[in-house]
Amino acid sequence: MTKNVGTVDRIIRLIIGVVLILAPFVSGMAMFENAVVTVIAIIVGLVMLVTSAMNFCPLYQILGLRTRND
Repeated sequence: MTKNVGTVDRIIRLIIGVVLILAPFVSGMAMFENAVVTVIAIIVGLVMLVTSAMNFCPLYQILGLRTRND
């Protein structure tokens, strides 16, 4: 696994991941009354956190993208 996620990208992924994980529990938004939406938000949030922690995004690999400057 070649690292392909840069610093700014990691920070954005971290913030979005935390927001997606916490939103269903603290926002009170009507869309999170649906359990499917809640589960999807949590899963996407976890994926964002994991890709941020690993500095690697499988989708970037497939598309040949790279935000990391070595």
